[in-house]
Amino acid sequence: MPIMTCREFNQRSSQAQKAAMIEPVIITNRGAPAFVLMTYSEYEKAQQAKPFRSALDALLPIDDENIDLELQPRSRSQRRPIDLED
Repeated sequence: MPIMTCREFNQRSSQAQKAAMIEPVIITNRGAPAFVLMTYSEYEKAQQAKPFRSALDALLPIDDENIDLELQPRSRSQRRPIDLED
């Protein structure tokens, strides 16, 4: 995969577009990968490869995993006494 800095991309965007027609181009910002330039058809393929997951599905419990959650009992020494008198 070709790699370009942000500065190179700004100076040679047409060259980056031509390279992206062949394969995705990684654009770095301060040495770290920040963006990927690819054709729209490649982007659509990448999006279709991911299964759609709604927000509701993300919040529902997962049946495949057995999650054990142990909560420590709350300390009674930290509670303030409640005054019920007016």
